[in-house]
Amino acid sequence: MAEVFDLFGNPVEAGTGKPGRPRKEATPEDRNKVKLLLAVGWNNERIASVLHMSLPTFRRNFFQELKFRDVARDMLDARRIELAMKAAGSGNVGAMRQLDRLLDRFDQMEAERTYARSRKDEDKDLTKEKVGKKVLDDKMALDADAALMEELELETRQNVRH
Repeated sequence: MAEVFDLFGNPVEAGTGKPGRPRKEATPEDRNKVKLLLAVGWNNERIASVLHMSLPTFRRNFFQELKFRDVARDMLDARRIELAMKAAGSGNVGAMRQLDRLLDRFDQMEAERTYARSRKDEDKDLTKEKVGKKVLDDKMALDADAALMEELELETRQNVRH
């Protein structure tokens, strides 16, 4: 018997002849869809509505996938790198370019994380002094002014040389 699909490609379940709706079971395709949607940041309610199920049913069927919500994006990125590396290894020039773009993006993200950690450490040092908000704002403004002055001095030195 041929399986019937709706407009969006979801299989239409035939009635069982019993009263009530048949129990929703998770398919491997549904599990992959949930993993992907978690990786792109969708919330539980939104994913459950796409799968045509209530939130409690969604949580019951996909509790294993929900455990990995925090690392889902990293898992997706790791898979993308893996596939790009495999294609680049076989000589695909487009894949080599894509791999370079991915690596550049990840290097930039790591630099931003490092910078954020260093700023957080600086902020911790400032808050250890038990200074007020106004003093802290003044200190940050002075740091910004000092950085601007360094840039201006560097520009003037470069202009004098040319």
